[in-house]
Amino acid sequence: MDNYIILVNKEAGPTSRKVINDLEKILKIKKIGHTGTLDPMATGILVCLTNKYTKLVPLLSSLEKEYIAEIKLGIKTDTLDITGNIIETKDAPHLNEEKIKEILENLQGEYLEDIPLYSAKKVAGKRLYEYARKGEEVKLPQNKVFIEELELLEYHGDLIKFRAKVSKGTYIRSLIQTICDNLATIGTMASLERTKQGIFPITVSSTLEDIAKGNFHKLKIEDVLNVQVINIKEEDTIYKKVINGNKLIDNYQGYVLYKKDNQELALYNFNHKEGRLVIKII
Repeated sequence: MDNYIILVNKEAGPTSRKVINDLEKILKIKKIGHTGTLDPMATGILVCLTNKYTKLVPLLSSLEKEYIAEIKLGIKTDTLDITGNIIETKDAPHLNEEKIKEILENLQGEYLEDIPLYSAKKVAGKRLYEYARKGEEVKLPQNKVFIEELELLEYHGDLIKFRAKVSKGTYIRSLIQTICDNLATIGTMASLERTKQGIFPITVSSTLEDIAKGNFHKLKIEDVLNVQVINIKEEDTIYKKVINGNKLIDNYQGYVLYKKDNQELALYNFNHKEGRLVIKII
């Protein structure tokens, strides 16, 4: 079974699920997952995992993400992005660049955001977009996230372009609404590109077209995590514990990848009193 991580450069249009479906057909693999949904209009890096590596989704999903986003000032839509129906218009104000930079700087740190109505977040067993499509009222949940960096890249006319480095679970559409509220105006997300996730920059990702031609990297655990590799033998006392996924007691710190004859067996996390199994690969 071929277990690896593949970095897809998603184009605007398809859903993340559609990208996965296409990838499964191209690679002839039945089980592929990803570590963070991109809206259909969004582009950029989508970290995908095959076969047993899909068990790493929760771990890799927690990695911080970096985006380049554009705000179209003067309009507000029901989806909070340019693809939605316009529900409000207003003359775009003339803003001071220093004021924009100040607001972006003040929003850095812990941030409580409203989850967008048009999102896949579940409330009472239904996804929020299902409530939206049926016109049903629902109280939007909030999400505590961390905004590490916000940088103004460009401002002219009715367009603001910025870079954001954020924690897992951050909705850039919601962040844009907060930015606009602080600017005493309205706006909507005009474009979004995920340029980095964890250690992965978009420059090392591949389009589906490239992947279909075989032009892509197959990354392993050692390529993406700071791990200590331990080779063990069948006769070692620890061997049966590893292949059975038992907790381990040892003096290691951090992640340990156990191998036999250079074949991956299991990944353990030793940031606890006992080493806990993260993923069994055999």
